[in-house]
Amino acid sequence: MTSSLLFLVLLAALLHAVWNSMMKSSNAPEIVIASYQLIGSFICIVPAVLLPFPNPSAWPMIIGSVIIHNFYYFALAQAYRAGDLSHVYPILRGTAPILVVCGAAIFANEYLTLNKIIGISLISLAVMSLAFRPTKFGKMTTKALAWAIATAFLIASYTIVDGLGVRTAHNELSYIIWLFILEIVPIGIFMLITRRNQWFEYLRKNHKSVFFGGIASSLAYGLVVFAMSLGALAVVSSLRETSVVFASIIGAVVLREPFGFARFRAAILVAAGIIAIHWFTN
Repeated sequence: MTSSLLFLVLLAALLHAVWNSMMKSSNAPEIVIASYQLIGSFICIVPAVLLPFPNPSAWPMIIGSVIIHNFYYFALAQAYRAGDLSHVYPILRGTAPILVVCGAAIFANEYLTLNKIIGISLISLAVMSLAFRPTKFGKMTTKALAWAIATAFLIASYTIVDGLGVRTAHNELSYIIWLFILEIVPIGIFMLITRRNQWFEYLRKNHKSVFFGGIASSLAYGLVVFAMSLGALAVVSSLRETSVVFASIIGAVVLREPFGFARFRAAILVAAGIIAIHWFTN
């Protein structure tokens, strides 16, 4: 992995942590997600007109990714309703890279060197370790764990689909742009039918934060999809999940949350994983 690609993915992880931290205080994650997607879709309309249309082979991947992403939003909401955020989020984000390793080998014929497998395992362990706090982990219900694992499978699924899709597209940016334009359609229709007044009221009251959150959200995943056209799917996926540790740092610095030993341990494991992936020779 080149230094520029590493920087690209870590920047995406940081942006992911930023918009998730912005969403943290909301009691209605579906409304926030739909609002951010709406902004991303509007922003993408102009470049969509200027860029070439995605080639036909990319469209099944774009449509498939849109469908999987919207199932992911549903599963994520169910996981958060069934369990505590501090338990569910590290489990689903930490499990996904391991699933991507398996899926990339099956569907993309990507077989990683030992140092990269070690690095990915360290990063996944670091992320999941944030859920294992002796006084709290026992409160996680079987239902919450099941939804977290289901969500992880969906994360791995759309990661592999987009990784393969952006590689088949003649223009990587066109793939990303049309993915963002279409992704709002299912969840947007659902919100208009079920929570239209609440959604419009949220947009009216929070238009500034929605604008910046939408940019951060779109740019974060757009960078990841572009990075997957250049590097191994599992490596990009694992480095993206360092966003959980970035979010912990933001929480400690900006929100004055205690950093604690668990977060320090996770940061050390993430650093070790990045070193294994990037600096060890293949």
